[in-house]
Amino acid sequence: MTQPTDRILVLDFGGQYNQLIARRIRDLHVYSEVLPYDTSPDEIRAKNPKGIILTGGPSSVFEEGAPVCHKDVLEMGIPILGICYGAQLIAHVFGGSVKKAPSREYGKTDLYIKEQQHIFKNIEGQTVCWMSHTCYIDRPPEGFEITAVTEGCPVAAMADVERKLYAVQFHPEVEHTPIGPELLSNFIFDICDCKPDWDMSGFIEDQVKSIRETVGGKKVVCALSGGVDSSVAAVLVHRAVGDRLTCIFVNHGLLRKDEEIQVERVFRDLFNINLITVDARDRFLSRLEGITDPEAKRKIIGGEFIRVFEEEAGKLGKVDFLVQGTIYPDVIESGSKVASVIKSHHNVGGLPEDMTLSLIEPLRSLFKDEVRKVGTDLGIPAQQVWRQPFPGPGLAIRVIGNITGDKLKILKEADAIVRQEIANAGLEREIWQYFAVLPDVKSVGVMGDERTYDHVVAVRAVTSSDGMTADWAKIPYRVLETISSRIVNNVKGINRVVYDITTKPPGTIEWE
Repeated sequence: MTQPTDRILVLDFGGQYNQLIARRIRDLHVYSEVLPYDTSPDEIRAKNPKGIILTGGPSSVFEEGAPVCHKDVLEMGIPILGICYGAQLIAHVFGGSVKKAPSREYGKTDLYIKEQQHIFKNIEGQTVCWMSHTCYIDRPPEGFEITAVTEGCPVAAMADVERKLYAVQFHPEVEHTPIGPELLSNFIFDICDCKPDWDMSGFIEDQVKSIRETVGGKKVVCALSGGVDSSVAAVLVHRAVGDRLTCIFVNHGLLRKDEEIQVERVFRDLFNINLITVDARDRFLSRLEGITDPEAKRKIIGGEFIRVFEEEAGKLGKVDFLVQGTIYPDVIESGSKVASVIKSHHNVGGLPEDMTLSLIEPLRSLFKDEVRKVGTDLGIPAQQVWRQPFPGPGLAIRVIGNITGDKLKILKEADAIVRQEIANAGLEREIWQYFAVLPDVKSVGVMGDERTYDHVVAVRAVTSSDGMTADWAKIPYRVLETISSRIVNNVKGINRVVYDITTKPPGTIEWE
C-alpha cells in the first residue's frame, strides 16, 4: 500500500459501523485507522492525525460505565466529527442535554439542514439520512449551533466551528445516507485539510510478504467453503506459500444444492491447489440434532469445523497454520470490546479456545467489495468472485429451529429455484444477496382440492455494497410470481411463499 502523509483516526465506541467509517474515508484516498475509544491523548498526538471521528455505539452516555474518551482528546484543537453516540458524547461532555428519545428513529429519515456550510457545504437543504438511535441530543452545549433537524430529533446535527467540533446524530457512513460521501468529504478535505494520497494498490504484495514471513517453511491448511471469502484467501495464501498450502473442504451437508461438485471442479481443475474433501454430513447433522438456538448452532458448527481441520491436518504431518476467509463484518458482528454481539460468526465467536492451529486471516480488515477487488486482481474468474455470499454455518441458520435431513432437502430445492430465477431475470449483479429461508412455521393450503398443512418458505433479497447496511430488493412482481409458482409446484412440502421486506438495520441479512 502507498504510505500516507495524512490520516484520520476513528475512535471505536462499539458501533456496528465503526470499520465502515474507516472504509469510507479510505474510499476518499485518505488513510484511516481505528483505535479504541480510550486511547490516550499522547498516543493520539504521536500519530499526528489531521482529524478524529467518534463512532456510534450501543451505550447511553448518561449510564454508569458508559465508554468515554479522554476529554483532552476533545480539546486538542484537532477537528472532530461525532457520529450518533459520538455526537451525544460531545454534547454530554460539554454540558449539553442527552435524553431518551420519546420514539426511536431507525432507517431512512427526512433531514432538514439549517446551515449549508462547513460539513453541509454544497448539500441540499432537505435530504434523507439513515438513523439508528434510542437517545438524542435534547439541547446542544453552549457555543454549539444546531445545523440540522428531523421531525423526531431536535439536534440532528450541531457544530462549534471555533473549536472545530462537529456532530451528527445520523450515520453518514452508510450507503443509505446519500449525502454521506459529500459530508465526509467536506469534513476530511475542507475542515481537516487532508490530501487524497492513499490507496490499497499494494495490498496483495503486502499480504504475500507478511504471510511468507509468518509461515516460513511450515505447512498450512485452509478452511475452504468455496464461497468468495475463503476462495480469495486460499488463492492469496497459495501465491505466498505454494504447495505448502492444502485446502480442506468440509461437506457438512449444509451447502446449497450441488455446491460440493462446483467447489471441487473449480479448485482442482482451475487453480491446481492441493484439495482434500471431507464428507462430514452425518457428523454435523448428528451434532446439530435437537439444537434450535441460532447462537448454539453457530458455536457447534464453528467448533466442529476446527476439529475436522485438526484431524485432517494431523494426517498431513506437522501443520502449524489454519487459513480462514474471515472478513471484517464477521468480526464486528461477533462483538468487540464495547460492541453488542449481533451474532457469533462460526469463524470468530464460534472458535474453540483450545484449538491447536494458529490462524492466518489475510482478509480480516476488508469488506466484501474490497475482497472481490482483491480476487479480481488475483485473476480469479468473475463467476467465482461474484458468487452469492454464503454464511459459514450454511443452511443451518436458514433452517429456523430444529434441523433435519428432510428440511435441508426442501430448502436446497427452494433456494436453487430462487437463485435460478434471479439469474434468469438478469438481476444477479444488481442484488447483493438472495436466498430462501425455511421458518419453523407451517400453514394451511389447498392443492388439488385437498387441504394441505405444509412448510412456509421466505425469500430474502437485499441490495447493499458492503453487507453492513442493506435495503430489501425491489424485485419485479413477475419474477416473484415465477419464484413462488415454481417453488409451490415443484418442491414437495411447501404450500406458501412470503417475501421479506425488512431493511438492515433493524433486521440482519440472515434470519439467524
